[in-house]
Amino acid sequence: MKQEIENRIALYALISRLMLIEVDETFLAQIEEDEDILNFLPNYRDWKKRKEISQKELIEQYYNVDFANLFLMHLVPYEGFYMREDQMIESGGENPLLDLYDALDFRANLEKARVVSPDHIGIELEFMYMLSVALKKAIDAQDKEGICEVLQIQKGFLKDHLLEWMPMFLINAKRESRTPLYHDGCELTLDFLLSDYEYVTKKLTQYCQTQGDEK
Repeated sequence: MKQEIENRIALYALISRLMLIEVDETFLAQIEEDEDILNFLPNYRDWKKRKEISQKELIEQYYNVDFANLFLMHLVPYEGFYMREDQMIESGGENPLLDLYDALDFRANLEKARVVSPDHIGIELEFMYMLSVALKKAIDAQDKEGICEVLQIQKGFLKDHLLEWMPMFLINAKRESRTPLYHDGCELTLDFLLSDYEYVTKKLTQYCQTQGDEK
């Protein structure tokens, strides 16, 4: 289970960063240096332009343009747009997600990430990253109650939030993407979220049933 949670942490870190702000050379270097990550992004890995022009040019002429198209201009990467009848984005203090974030001491830097509301796709994915880190700490401490609690929170957040709207956004973003990086990134995120929900549900059932039987 320990290796599995480390893999989940790495994937949530990757996809949340990809969808929060434009890429930079440091982030791309992390991708380039990890063969496992590259295998998750096959079209990006095999894209000839990566070897034909510099990273700086790729960022300025391709990646930044694609990010702006998908996340700032043509699509709306906010839960409220998909889940509210009025399709309004609640940027003030009334967003219910803030209560959940506050309860779990999660602080999102909205200004740095250039997002206007805590229900942005990148922020919600970052929240799952934070929960996965918390789960690892509980595993390392052999805190069975803590493990079960975090798994329950993750399952609920996936079911009630991420999987309620992100598939629609990701399918549209994949179709609208202009670079292999964001095409593969959207596909990876969608596939991972679906499989992660199955994984969390399975672990929660197995682990918490066992824990409950012991009481």
